Amino acid sequence: MIPARPTRMEVDLDAVAHNVGVLAERAGDAMLCVVVKADGYGHGAVEVAGAAVDAGASWLAVALVEEGEELRDGGLHGPILVLSEPPVAAAARMIAAELVASVCTPAFGGALDEAARGAGTTADIHLVVDTGMGRVGAVTDDWEGLFAAAAGWGALRVSGLWTHFARADEPGAGTTEEQLERLDRARRLAGRAGHDDLLVHAANSAGTLLFEQSHFGMVRTGIATYGLSPAPDLPADRFGLRQVMRLVSEISFVKHVPAGTPVSYGHSWTSPSNGWVATVPIGYADGAPRALSNRAEALWAGRRVPFVGNVTMDQLLLWCADDQPRVGDEVVLLGADAEGGFVGVDEWADLLGTISYEVACGIGPRVPRRQVRSGGRSAGDPAESLTRPD
Repeated sequence: MIPARPTRMEVDLDAVAHNVGVLAERAGDAMLCVVVKADGYGHGAVEVAGAAVDAGASWLAVALVEEGEELRDGGLHGPILVLSEPPVAAAARMIAAELVASVCTPAFGGALDEAARGAGTTADIHLVVDTGMGRVGAVTDDWEGLFAAAAGWGALRVSGLWTHFARADEPGAGTTEEQLERLDRARRLAGRAGHDDLLVHAANSAGTLLFEQSHFGMVRTGIATYGLSPAPDLPADRFGLRQVMRLVSEISFVKHVPAGTPVSYGHSWTSPSNGWVATVPIGYADGAPRALSNRAEALWAGRRVPFVGNVTMDQLLLWCADDQPRVGDEVVLLGADAEGGFVGVDEWADLLGTISYEVACGIGPRVPRRQVRSGGRSAGDPAESLTRPD
């Protein structure tokens, strides 16, 4: 079915493959685990996962059991790590979907062991230690107890040990080095409990890009896979990464207004002269936040034009000044246009006082995702459409 609205996100699978190649080279001998939680950071989990695996990723990671099941249903057969413990009641579903569980507590490990026994199988698990993130993972005083309990789980195979960095995007903080020292201690304690030859992993995107000593046997890259910056001081393009998403719409209505005409709710903007205002059918229900009102810019007709008036739930307005827009003209909200202009996700993040992760994940489900391939062309060149949304 042809969409009734032209607004869409184009997801460049060739850019995914390019980024996987860049990150794999950065990781050296370590395997690459691509994180596709939150629907692939808003890009489409199954499609991104398939492109990443085809490009050489060895593992995938998700946050929820349901996300792992979605990948299995989508035909992904390799190892999938679930990054957080789900409720104990979900243990049997993890076993059925052959997901690799992250185990922080003896309670969940015991439930998983029971589920694996009931299914007549042996399941791989990775133990998680908190080395300074302060979120999930066994705290230092509980490490030995967790390792000892794991030695008694006959239907589980302890094949990995991991932690998560809190400030790898701040290389001068010293926190990452401290966490690595604590992880080394955890490795030694695990070995004494009989857990040898473990797949150790710690590096997130920032760790992969900045801390070679953190690569161990595997790195886990989320945001960088999508060509987005781990932090404002670590712009993705510095490392040769390409933004995967392109948020596009078309002008749906135009009007010529005299100087002094107020527009949109609250009349927060008034036309400075006679000129053209264009309506674009995308709003804050789609992930174009109201806080961008009178601040952000879009690409139209080879140039930047400002958002004017308050962004509404379903529409926003652009000021085209003396140049007359036409209904059906393409508008690029995020990404590149054919003339080489570019609006980065980082730009929106900066305007909103947030991080690129939140912008990407905030593009709502009303916006259909269309997979494209740009090949060896630059980001602004036309791309081949692979699928059309229903």
